[in-house]
Amino acid sequence: MTHAVNWSPYTAHGKYILAGVLLLITVALILIGVRFRPGKPVQRPGTFLSTLLVGSFVIAILAFLTAITAYGRADVQQGVTFTSTNPITPVTMTAAILTFVIVYFLTRHHGARTALGSAIVGTIAAPLIFEMPFDTIVMWHTFPPSPSALYTLLFFLPLFLIELLSFALLTLSPAMQFVQATFFLLAGMFCIFAIWALAGFAYPAAPFPIAMNMLSKLVAFAVAISLFWRREAFGAILDARASPTSGTASVNEAQ
Repeated sequence: MTHAVNWSPYTAHGKYILAGVLLLITVALILIGVRFRPGKPVQRPGTFLSTLLVGSFVIAILAFLTAITAYGRADVQQGVTFTSTNPITPVTMTAAILTFVIVYFLTRHHGARTALGSAIVGTIAAPLIFEMPFDTIVMWHTFPPSPSALYTLLFFLPLFLIELLSFALLTLSPAMQFVQATFFLLAGMFCIFAIWALAGFAYPAAPFPIAMNMLSKLVAFAVAISLFWRREAFGAILDARASPTSGTASVNEAQ
């Protein structure tokens, strides 16, 4: 069987129920953001736990690669094919490169090693901030080989594990900390999802779902960047700009 899209849209009452749930999540995130007050930085795991997290992430990736290999073979055996295109990948790759550069810049005052590590974990987590709720929405609307339930779980369970572990990897960076903007941006992403849901959360094969997919993914990358956004990141720049003024003020006082 040949499919023109990778998942089927929500229809009838389903799309309105989905939109309603996503709007409730949006409101909840806005309320959390309003009430949120920055506290202490997220506690960094020790050496053992850090090693365990990285090792688990690698194992989860290997498990997912094994799963999609079995999934792909079943597709071939059962004649399941797709003619769909993916216009979102160039946007994702461009946003990933920009996120890496921005996070490195924002965390450079912690030292090159920390900045590099922060850029890596931030760039890994960024698209998966989008993917986790997205996968939850579409997983039962895909076209897996038979038995469909088994292959759906085979594909998505290791993928969910990768997504959760990518979020846990963020704690390895001492520069990572939640801010109000994080919750407001997350709310914005879910709001876009809700608008998309009103159109059935259709596959990005037409202008409107393409726009919704691109926009929500870009907001997800902004969420990741917000975790490393600090005023002190620009301290050196501000100090450099302020120093000539300070010098002039000192000379005037001396005169």
